[in-house]
Amino acid sequence: MTEHKFSFDGVMLGDTLPPLVKEAVSRIQLVRYAGASGDFNPLHTVTAIGEKAGFGGVIAHGMLIMGFAAEAIANWVPNRCLRRFGVRFVGPTRPGDVITITGRVAAKRIDNGENLISCEVTATDQNGEIKLAGSFDAALPAGRA
Repeated sequence: MTEHKFSFDGVMLGDTLPPLVKEAVSRIQLVRYAGASGDFNPLHTVTAIGEKAGFGGVIAHGMLIMGFAAEAIANWVPNRCLRRFGVRFVGPTRPGDVITITGRVAAKRIDNGENLISCEVTATDQNGEIKLAGSFDAALPAGRA
């Protein structure tokens, strides 16, 4: 991404975030995430529980996938610019899924003296199935860098 993308005038509607492709989600990653987050729900680590819940096995923590989306956003927009970030979880992510985060600029506006861009962000698996859909706002400096 070129430097001019970090100015309000340099960003255009429809501009896209560089896609972020994560390595396949692994069971070890889920156990490590459980430990780091404190979320020890067995749905994320015990196959029998995931099967009993109707998921056909374990599923990834939704917040792990949200973290992937946050990583993609932070790779494109400086953290100091982020004003809002929200998601909804659309589908379960399973071990072996390769998650790709994409996004685009959906709107530009000036609000309370800040030059804001509103962007959509999506996480999909290797089959194109949506796992997470969200949006974020970022305040950018005026002008063209």
